[in-house]
Amino acid sequence: MSSITLFLMSEKGFIVLHELIKVGHSNMIDQIVLGRDKNVQNDFSDQIISAATTNGIKLSERKSAPNITSQYAIAISWRWMIKTDSNTKLIVVHDSLLPKYRGFAPTVNQLINHEPIIGATLLFASEEYDRGDIISQESIDITYPIKINDAIQKIGDMYSQLINELFQNIESNQHIEATPQNEQEASYSLWRDNEDLNIIWNQNADDIIRFIDAVGFPYLGASTRIGDRTIRIQNAELVDDVEIMNRDCGKVIFSKDGCPVVVCAKGLLKITNATYDDNNESVLPLEKFRIRFS
Repeated sequence: MSSITLFLMSEKGFIVLHELIKVGHSNMIDQIVLGRDKNVQNDFSDQIISAATTNGIKLSERKSAPNITSQYAIAISWRWMIKTDSNTKLIVVHDSLLPKYRGFAPTVNQLINHEPIIGATLLFASEEYDRGDIISQESIDITYPIKINDAIQKIGDMYSQLINELFQNIESNQHIEATPQNEQEASYSLWRDNEDLNIIWNQNADDIIRFIDAVGFPYLGASTRIGDRTIRIQNAELVDDVEIMNRDCGKVIFSKDGCPVVVCAKGLLKITNATYDDNNESVLPLEKFRIRFS
């Protein structure tokens, strides 16, 4: 029986592990190396630990992981360099249809960019990230609006399908074929941190609402400021535009059902769910009308 080490983190890592256990592939897993992510509200590390413990799968934390000598190692949502035995074949799963959106936060950036199709790629690791030969890919059409958590679920299902097929091939000792990427079609996706969560109010309303949906749970959420306090906007709705003679983006123009309607470069945005960052209490209803979001 071939041995496989899984480098897992995030909801996608848990979705894949759950599916592998469900279809009876847990006996092929030599061990799990767990990664944690402090930049999300739930990194699913507890769920991964519980699933591994319940099913008798060896698990170690990233910083104390033993030397990897498995025949294969598969990295899911991983963001660190992996050191393995020279005989170990390292395989990576990526959240895009490579060679497009190589790099970091590809699903978030695809949603922000209004891409009509999202996908996942199974590939051999290479010295330069996301440039290895492609083993297989899956994709789906999406419609907007769509929340990032819903997109992650769809990506996770594609991950599970790709890795389940890979496990079947490994179990039957089939040769894993792969195809080089077309460098002429390559593009890159940059990493995002808390500074990249700030709403830019002089964008169009439909672009802003897509941004809010793309960086919501399990991420920290789109941010803006009222005076010296940071707030996180979880939900917003488009409102029909009106003619505004002095279009100062970020100012509240109306209050509808206790929710502020904010001026954007084009269109208006009604904030329906928002919390203060320092105490997680609801911002709504606003105490005063004359508010500027910045």
